[in-house]
Amino acid sequence: MTSLRVEDHGHVRVLLLARPERRNAIDQALADELSAAFDQLEGERSVRAVVLTGDGGYFSAGTDLTSTAPPRTEGGAYGFLARVRRKPLTAAVEGFALGGGFECVLACDLVVASREARFGLPEVKRGLVANSGALFRAPARLPLSLATELLLTGDPIPAERAYQHGLINVLSAPGEALPEALRLADRIAVNSPDAVQGSLRAIHVEAAEREIYGWELTRAADEENASSPDRVEGVRAFFEKRPPRWS
Repeated sequence: MTSLRVEDHGHVRVLLLARPERRNAIDQALADELSAAFDQLEGERSVRAVVLTGDGGYFSAGTDLTSTAPPRTEGGAYGFLARVRRKPLTAAVEGFALGGGFECVLACDLVVASREARFGLPEVKRGLVANSGALFRAPARLPLSLATELLLTGDPIPAERAYQHGLINVLSAPGEALPEALRLADRIAVNSPDAVQGSLRAIHVEAAEREIYGWELTRAADEENASSPDRVEGVRAFFEKRPPRWS
């Protein structure tokens, strides 16, 4: 059974994370489906813009913590977080985007969110570090003080606050994030595909060069954290629904 639904709306393709029973948490199977979907996009001339969204009133809770290992693909975590893409990608966020779900949002080019959406990086509450781009993309997309707050407290922020600081392009009414994202994508799709893709590729190549050091620092932080007993305790406490007992 597929965990990713694909729909075309004219020249816009919608990729819908369809694991609502797991709050659209991403396991290796879903990451592989996302990777294949992005591979296919590159060769489809008729698709001029892409929207990523989630089923069941959630965007994504990030990595499925029941997985034996973090999902990885050739395109990076979740199939696309380390790609240099040519098709503009808009996140349509309802409910919450947490942890790796928020890192997916940070990897998108544009963001549309419901006024009731929430964004957070709760990894530190689980004894983990954000290892899929947030350590350098959050400070790049948000004021340093706010990015630091998110990374060190683990507490989420409401969509209105994220909008005030420029992360969100369009705030929508609850339930309207996807329609608003499609309207935004349509505004892109009417333009020259070659000009749009050339512009986006330049943005991505420049960003990828800047982010090389950020990925290195992230790997170092993750490797250092891997040996901490807090990592095991934090995840165990999460599943046992109790406060963690840090070493």
